[in-house]
Amino acid sequence: MTTRVAAIDCGTNSIRLLVADLPDREAGPQAPLVDLSRRMEIVRLGQGVDRTGRLAPEAIERTRVALADYAAEIEKFGAERVRMCATSATRDASNAADFRAMVEQTLGVPPEVVTGDEEARLSFTGAVRGLPADARPPYLVVDIGGGSTEFVVGAREGRVEAAVSVDIGCVRMTERHLHSDPPSLDEIAAAQADIAVAVDRALAAVPGREAATLVGLAGSVTTVVAIAQGLQAYEPERIHHARVSYDQVAEVTADLLAKSSAQRLAIPVMHPGRADVIGAGALVLRVIMGRAGMPSVVASEHDILDGIAWSLQ
Repeated sequence: MTTRVAAIDCGTNSIRLLVADLPDREAGPQAPLVDLSRRMEIVRLGQGVDRTGRLAPEAIERTRVALADYAAEIEKFGAERVRMCATSATRDASNAADFRAMVEQTLGVPPEVVTGDEEARLSFTGAVRGLPADARPPYLVVDIGGGSTEFVVGAREGRVEAAVSVDIGCVRMTERHLHSDPPSLDEIAAAQADIAVAVDRALAAVPGREAATLVGLAGSVTTVVAIAQGLQAYEPERIHHARVSYDQVAEVTADLLAKSSAQRLAIPVMHPGRADVIGAGALVLRVIMGRAGMPSVVASEHDILDGIAWSLQ
């Protein structure tokens, strides 16, 4: 018998909803969930957090509006269980209590401000179910968010060996380093150096260089992969489990960093809320691949959102 659940992932840049039917536990570990609704809104909850240490009131209000819409969607589908996980921005904010109160009033359940370790494990669970046979374990799963990036190493069966979260993400790196439009060479070099230090720290904490397959999650990765494929529209079914090389990622990254936000916005697959931060996100992916010695990355449209849903089984 299936269970209808609703999962919400509230990150630094976006808030996402998944309403799905989960299979019975007896169906086995490879039985898929059945999507009923997947939605995403760019709310930039982490706007300015790296500088001020606080969630901006206008960012909380943008999130409230999106969350009210999601609450109506959850009620329409009649989800039996609901879980909302809030990640990097709300871990860092001194006024996180204001955010929690808003969520409970709007959604009816409190948000769980998950640790970086739990965030990484949820991402891994969502990512590795259903990977193609040519994606050999062990896996290094990287989830490049707005404020942080999670690194997880484990096997197909979901056995996580090690996980770590580091404070590099597309919004944080843009706000910290990439101030010009397009960014200057000095700004890019500073961002790259900052990212490299964090990536080396992560790879010292998890055996990522020993993994056979790199799996990349979240909007920065899927957008880079869509561009590398030359897609003229964002097509999740063509992006999901597509494999692109390091050279392709490096080429796309260089092109994105050379463009202005307006020029990036004109790229057919670009989400309007991602155009100003995609250069930093692509740079994070390129540095990870280079420092880990990964010749290619497999993109996954399934990530922490799916992991949150599976946790309700």
